[in-house]
Amino acid sequence: MPPRRKRHAKAGKTKKPLIWTLAIILLLIIGGVVYYFTSIANELGNLQKDGDNSPFQNVETVDTDTPEPPKWEGTEPVNILLMGVDARGVKKGEVPRSDTMLVASLDPLKKKITVFSILRDTYVAIPDHGKQRINAAIIYGPNTAMQTVGDLLGIPIQYYVYTDFQGFIKLVDAVGGVDYDVEKDMVYKTIADGPEYDIDLKKGFQHLDGNMALQYVRFRHDATSDFTRTERQRAFLKVVADKLKSTTTLFKLPSILSDVSPYIDTNLTLTDMAKLASVGYDSSIGGSEQIPPMNLLKEDETSNGSAVIGISSTSKLKKFVQDTLNGPEPSPSPEAGTSSSAPATP
Repeated sequence: MPPRRKRHAKAGKTKKPLIWTLAIILLLIIGGVVYYFTSIANELGNLQKDGDNSPFQNVETVDTDTPEPPKWEGTEPVNILLMGVDARGVKKGEVPRSDTMLVASLDPLKKKITVFSILRDTYVAIPDHGKQRINAAIIYGPNTAMQTVGDLLGIPIQYYVYTDFQGFIKLVDAVGGVDYDVEKDMVYKTIADGPEYDIDLKKGFQHLDGNMALQYVRFRHDATSDFTRTERQRAFLKVVADKLKSTTTLFKLPSILSDVSPYIDTNLTLTDMAKLASVGYDSSIGGSEQIPPMNLLKEDETSNGSAVIGISSTSKLKKFVQDTLNGPEPSPSPEAGTSSSAPATP
């Protein structure tokens, strides 16, 4: 009997350290998960800028002259205006015209994302500011830009995301770059912009870091200029979006958000972002179109002696948008991180 009691005591001593070890491991896992999601929440909160941190601090029309965007309840389609600007040489407090304007439309029921890229020289009516190129809308504030684009497309724009060249570079670098098939040699150099903004890409499948990716989406010095550039931008952003949805990238999300946060402003709240993340992760891109489409371009339009892009029929344009949004549901997206073929020339 005594030897048996000794064995029981020894077993008890062995079991207690094992339990404590498992408990410590569990606490570490829980602590890591809490830190992960807290870090994400903190960085997402930093995307929305206020006061002196807002790029629109000197724009009086943001909260006074222009109505607030419509609310999104989470079940109906939601539309987000994405604006990229070239802030080089812009003084603090000034808002540059948008170099790139895209609208991402997410349908929670169809699990479909539709992307519209808007030609920046499109000549439209900007509320309370007369007819101008659409890329000027942002200088009057994001609400004005959302209302202008919503009026053009015939759909409500609930949210905006605003960034500059550096934010784009940081995003691509933060996801580790992308493997991409550059469809042709792209070369453009100018003394005015400086060598850091030269474009010099070779044709072929290659790994693009942030700087190379910016060269790719900026290039428009070919026969079809901005028309082809908007096609390239939509195709490239799809590849970046697919990579952001990969498991490896999701683990790096707090670090990614920390890198891009200083260069982004948005009206999305944390609650909005959580709802959008749920919708976006389960969705696939089902349509990608240029606005205005080629068959609705109005030729020989000018403003103050400069060429602009006119629209032959605004009602047909709105119908084109609705037809695109109501198109067939997308097939599952390819595995994140795969290469993309070069977009077709429009």
